[in-house]
Amino acid sequence: MKHKVLLAGKNGTIVDDFFYALNAEYECMTTSNRSEDIANHIHYFQPEVFVYCFASETKEDIVKLTKALEEVGRSLKMILIGDSTACNEFLHLKPEPVKLVLHRPITAHTINEKLQKYFERQSTPGDMEEPDELRDLYNYVKNMQMDVESLPAISLEEEQKHVLVIDDDPMMLRLIKAELKDRYNVATAVNGKVGLKFLERKKTDLILLDYEMPEEDGPTVLRKLRENENTKDIPVVFLTGINDKEKIQKVLAMKPQGYLLKPIECEQLVEVISRVIG
Repeated sequence: MKHKVLLAGKNGTIVDDFFYALNAEYECMTTSNRSEDIANHIHYFQPEVFVYCFASETKEDIVKLTKALEEVGRSLKMILIGDSTACNEFLHLKPEPVKLVLHRPITAHTINEKLQKYFERQSTPGDMEEPDELRDLYNYVKNMQMDVESLPAISLEEEQKHVLVIDDDPMMLRLIKAELKDRYNVATAVNGKVGLKFLERKKTDLILLDYEMPEEDGPTVLRKLRENENTKDIPVVFLTGINDKEKIQKVLAMKPQGYLLKPIECEQLVEVISRVIG
């Protein structure tokens, strides 16, 4: 059975490869960068993935594409094919749907090989293998179809301190990162397991930790941090929507360095972080 692939982008050579050289493996359809076209093709064609093939797109083109995808308002699994500059630009603006990045120059044979491995991962529940292509760009860790985003090559010797945000709400992660990016190096993780895995390889000065998350909640993550010799002294500030006295007392009983009630006020967020790590 052929995999259904929706294609877009200015790289006509790669698009043609899908229709001709890879015709035996994929059922393909092309679309434009307009949100209406993308939405209609998703509705009628029902692709498994949306492959965007970069060629001469400008930064403005990429911004328009991300806005169009937001207007579509549907869950998309994206694969990017292009040079590192274009792919990085897209990832900075809209990392959530990206599941695989393939860098040019690339042959049709290699594209097919990488895509087949991707589809195999999708059909194997629990497969946590991290694609090489994303590992080099961002610290993407796949966990039950959730990702982690982090800044590469973080060093605590740099002037800016580092903050790790662990929260299962992508909008909250985006909000905090946008607010802190000019003051701190910021990494984000969509659940506790991903955050702990990040800390196996890198260091941070402060953790902003969501109190209520599925599977491993904030208290569970904090307990694991305190039990680990390498992470026991990292300051933790809880992010919580809990506002009743009894539950707040439970939060404070775990002796975090602070807590912030959601919805978070940006000025208060910066003030608390500044108080803890400067």
